Amino acid sequence: MSDEPSNVSLDEPGDPERRRRRFTLLRSFTLADFITLGNAGCGMSAALLCVRYSETREPATMWLALGLLPVALVLDVLDGYVARIRKRSSPYGADLDSLADIVSFGVAPALVGYTLGLRGGWDVAILVYFVCCGIGRLARFNVTAASLATASGKVSHFEGTPIPTSLAVVCVLALAFATGASHDSLWFGRVRFIWDFHPLALLYALSGTLMVTATLRIPKP
Repeated sequence: MSDEPSNVSLDEPGDPERRRRRFTLLRSFTLADFITLGNAGCGMSAALLCVRYSETREPATMWLALGLLPVALVLDVLDGYVARIRKRSSPYGADLDSLADIVSFGVAPALVGYTLGLRGGWDVAILVYFVCCGIGRLARFNVTAASLATASGKVSHFEGTPIPTSLAVVCVLALAFATGASHDSLWFGRVRFIWDFHPLALLYALSGTLMVTATLRIPKP
């Protein structure tokens, strides 16, 4: 019997066609897509730094986590600007943007709140609610964007607040952290009703609710 294979595949590791297929995804990304991935990278890095801070309690680690979220916002704005000036659309653009936003402006801000002291049972329920509202808001925008577009193809307004507005809550927590009002010293204290509850967590409840309030219409710049 021969040691030669009975069938010769064209998809050998050295086959140029296979190499082209292997890099099809990256080759189809535009510059705006890579900027969007930078947004997601900032959000994920902030989340991991929150975990790191929980272990070390080094203030610099927490400040770095907080500082990365405004950077994510800049990249979120920049990707749309770059796409418009380059006049290059991407089949991945809208979905990439939504997935990046839920990391940077949904999961990461919720983890900031948990890290800085919102750890009661009711607090956690509100943080989960906040993230779910963010996911729902982004899904609704992707589905309704076409119907909200003007004759020029541009979306005229947002239904509910955009998810990056969650950074307002992060700014409040950053101020609390700077003044020592974190962990067991959170503003407005703590109450207990079956589970612990920090009234400051209501900021997340308000932010999430405003995202999914369809009757609230905000002009899109």
